[in-house]
Amino acid sequence: MTDLQINGDRLHNNLKQLAHIGRTADGAISRVAFSDADIEGRVFVKEMMQRAGLSVHVDAVGNILGRRDGMDGTLRPILMGSHVDTVPNGGAYDGALGVLGAIEVVQSLAENQYETQHPIEAVAWSDEEGGLSGSRGFVGDLSEAELDLAVPGGFRLGEGINRVGGNAERVGDATRSPSAIAAYLELHVEQGGKLEAEGIDIGVVTGIVGIRHYAVTLTGTPNHAGTTPMDQRKNALLGGCEFVLAIDRVIRSIKGTHVGTVGELTVQPGVPNVIPGEVQLTVELRDLGTEKVEHIWRILTSELEVCAAKHGVVSDSAIVHSVTGVVTDRGIQDVITAAASGLGLSNCLMPSGAGHDAQNLARIAPTGMVFVPSVGGVSHTRDEYTTPEDVEHGTQVLLETLLRVDKDIGHGG
Repeated sequence: MTDLQINGDRLHNNLKQLAHIGRTADGAISRVAFSDADIEGRVFVKEMMQRAGLSVHVDAVGNILGRRDGMDGTLRPILMGSHVDTVPNGGAYDGALGVLGAIEVVQSLAENQYETQHPIEAVAWSDEEGGLSGSRGFVGDLSEAELDLAVPGGFRLGEGINRVGGNAERVGDATRSPSAIAAYLELHVEQGGKLEAEGIDIGVVTGIVGIRHYAVTLTGTPNHAGTTPMDQRKNALLGGCEFVLAIDRVIRSIKGTHVGTVGELTVQPGVPNVIPGEVQLTVELRDLGTEKVEHIWRILTSELEVCAAKHGVVSDSAIVHSVTGVVTDRGIQDVITAAASGLGLSNCLMPSGAGHDAQNLARIAPTGMVFVPSVGGVSHTRDEYTTPEDVEHGTQVLLETLLRVDKDIGHGG
């Protein structure tokens, strides 16, 4: 272990200052990507990067990158970061800790005149909450067609990118190849309750789950709710409700860390005196393995047919969204584990059930993620909170991990 220490007081102060940007009357934080509040938050991040001695620029998709040169100019950079945009009425730690923690690590290195072998880049990815647009553009997975899609605020994605200093006409300029990055590290709050419940200081992320969304429609016969006998009804809502219960039953019956959720359901015509003729719902499945998700969906499609037939309705389904799960680099997992253990911090291996920019960076570079506990397992709300002690623990682990990766990885250029 090194004698280098991050400055916890400075980090907490920076987190508090950023949390004032986009704060709503009820104490939540709304820095939705490309909004005025997001732009103000990005200005704050740039100022913090410059104060840490970083050379700052914004790439074509709106990512903010602050660079510190290394001793060996032939080596590829090590990147650290996360995002500062939030969901509407979100919290102060999701994403923000990863960005400000990365800046704090670099500033601590500079104050101690510690020179790394590799160049180091602290990154604030753009539009994480809206679809990982910034990190997808960074790895070359942002299509021109997507630039015309509407985003919150009443403008298109391309317009949003231009608002934050990117260049929507040249998004390809942001793309970096697998040969351009030595490694990527991301510090993040867990956004779940495992670490707190088990009294563990640090989560070493083994992978980031894949996500599938399936659109399901059940079609029956709308009819008068007062004059249609119960035995003559074809109620689409009954079939839909039974299918929702079947999803929960099936998910619980299969061993693993997968999850399944129905969070969206629409009933037509949606009035009290008409039997529901159509129900639309979305099934979300998450797991590290695509094969596991596909296996579960095959079981659920059989359940869907049974539920539909029982109530005399017709069912249809289609996949509408898919993100492939990724596994983080095993070597970096070991480095994070050793760094945490060396600091006397308890730790465990665990998957991430939420999506992160790291899942895109893992496609082009060895990637690792450090989790710290979320109090109450709460995230994406104003009550999101991670204790000052855990904030400092995670950032110190990030520093130690960076130094070990700097010595061990990519010295062939």
